[in-house]
Amino acid sequence: MAAVLLCTAVAAQAEPVEVLALGDSLTAGYGLMDRDGFVPQMQDWLDAQGLDVRLVNAGVSGDTTAGGLSRVEWSLNPGTDAMIVALGGNDLLRGLDPAISRANLDGILKVAREHDLEVLLVGMEAPGNYGPEYKAEFDAMYPELAAQYDTLYFPRFFEGLYSVGSTPAELRDVMQSDGIHPASEGVALIVEAMGPIVADLVRRADQ
Repeated sequence: MAAVLLCTAVAAQAEPVEVLALGDSLTAGYGLMDRDGFVPQMQDWLDAQGLDVRLVNAGVSGDTTAGGLSRVEWSLNPGTDAMIVALGGNDLLRGLDPAISRANLDGILKVAREHDLEVLLVGMEAPGNYGPEYKAEFDAMYPELAAQYDTLYFPRFFEGLYSVGSTPAELRDVMQSDGIHPASEGVALIVEAMGPIVADLVRRADQ
């Protein structure tokens, strides 16, 4: 009987940390071969760090923060330990009121708290052409919500691309032809920059 209990305990300990990546086309890997998308490349990066983790791709192209909120509950399963929340880009493209986007992200983080999940909130930055007030309100919601819910926070999904440049011409080799979605090489830069904090998320969830 003791041997059976010991085997059961060892099996339970061997379960990988399951992280749900809730996002839009950037998370889904729009326009890329499956192996070149954000989730597969991040999985490879984490594997190379020796972390026992399974990333689940819950990216839906075109999704807004409202879409993420509407599906977060049924995207979870009993084995989910943590979430990466990377939404807001499509809210920007549609010029949605930042107050609405903030309320949706708040709802997602409330669901995470109810399920006792560790969270990494990934920010986006509004372009200046929306005006200074819009930009200030949109940009501020991510760090403020991260502080409110005590989540990990990564300021910009595209942070890794800034090692190459910031203008369309400078980023041409790491972006797809639409100028919105990263190419495989761009995803690799994004993963390299974001990987350490995702590793921190895995470790927090594994405590």
